[in-house]
Amino acid sequence: MEIDNHLVLQNELKWLQAVINQVIANYLLHEGHERHWSEITPPDLSNNKSPFAVIVNDWKLGVFDRIALGLAMAPHLRPEILDIFFGRNQLYDRQFTEFGGIIDNGHTGFLPTGQTLLFLVTAVNPEYRSAVLDLLGRESKLIVEEVIILNETETHIPNCNGILGFSNRWMQFFLTGEMPKLEHSASFPAQKITTNMEWEDIVLDSNVMSQIEEINSWLYHGNTLMEDWGLKKILKPGYRALFYGPPGTGKTLAVTLLGKTTGRDVYKIDLSMIVSKYIGETEKNLARIFDIAQHKNWILFFDEADALFGKRTAANSSNDRHANQQTAYLLQRIEDFPGTVILASNLKANMDDAFTRRFQAMIHFKMPTAKERYEIWQNAFSGTCTLHSDIDLWRIAEDYEIAGGAIINVLRYCALSAIKRGDSVVIKRELMNGLKKEYKKDNKTLSTVK
Repeated sequence: MEIDNHLVLQNELKWLQAVINQVIANYLLHEGHERHWSEITPPDLSNNKSPFAVIVNDWKLGVFDRIALGLAMAPHLRPEILDIFFGRNQLYDRQFTEFGGIIDNGHTGFLPTGQTLLFLVTAVNPEYRSAVLDLLGRESKLIVEEVIILNETETHIPNCNGILGFSNRWMQFFLTGEMPKLEHSASFPAQKITTNMEWEDIVLDSNVMSQIEEINSWLYHGNTLMEDWGLKKILKPGYRALFYGPPGTGKTLAVTLLGKTTGRDVYKIDLSMIVSKYIGETEKNLARIFDIAQHKNWILFFDEADALFGKRTAANSSNDRHANQQTAYLLQRIEDFPGTVILASNLKANMDDAFTRRFQAMIHFKMPTAKERYEIWQNAFSGTCTLHSDIDLWRIAEDYEIAGGAIINVLRYCALSAIKRGDSVVIKRELMNGLKKEYKKDNKTLSTVK
């Protein structure tokens, strides 16, 4: 029998409506106030296979959690059940302050706040207040997974006056059973990165590969070591690594391959959307990333991490002091993060020593040797696009120090040049022109073959 996901949510909201009406009756001593709202039994979801029921059961959500979920969902599905909160306090001829809620120009209905949830649960049972505050706290499963969101308020306004929002992603999941992917946006300034390549397609120094294998081992066995072996009493949670070296030497590719081979999503953080000139905004933006990723099995990748994790300076001005406070905050968040964080930088010297001391791995991606370059060149031109027989590839590898990423750029240029001629074989002039373009990026010169 097919489950009507929408009907499951509607039944949940009917229960919430009954709870709301009863709490207000209890609080204002209306007819029927003798009955306690907790006597109204929520829908039985024990044998229900809808997405909403699965989450309620798997996460072992209680009545308070379900009230919070219903409140947050109501403006999206049944806004009319919240209209009762528009009632006015006749003593002061204004709305009841204790009901919380916000009226917005873009929405004609009542938007619940954290205070609304507090009122429903604690109006006749003030002893439940700490339980509700925990439900709205940073460690709450519903908050961590961003099912519900308690929006921030201005510093002079109580936190619980923030709107109790509901995630559009989770709404879609509850209605369809399909969880949409996280989008690259201001609320989640990161992008999932993948690769079609395999480890055999990348050419790296044997020492680098052995260190990467250590990270790989942690990704496979870290949970066993921390939980089953009891090392969480001794070791900090998570794993932190620094990849440093010139551009194009395989740092990003190595991260994506680690994710691919261990079944983890890799999210590359967009630092342009993280770093802000306004005091406190960078920390807030980064906190959002870590909060979302806290319980996900992801690898967080900070490329060109110098912009965020660079050296601290002498505190000679308020800006310097703020920058140092920001660095200290980032250090603490990374140190407490239970997942895997990999930073990439062109130069190790650019990184603050406080970070580097806490890395479990610091891997130097050097410029490839002539032998390694020869292997990269061979791999690059081993497909449909090949090199003319008069090209001495070993000589090219010996004479031109170039990173693997740049060699791939040369491949792209040469393939386009060849296909425009109606051919798949690259001639020497095209290869040298491709090399010239890459050298020019570093303000170097290279004569083309005439």
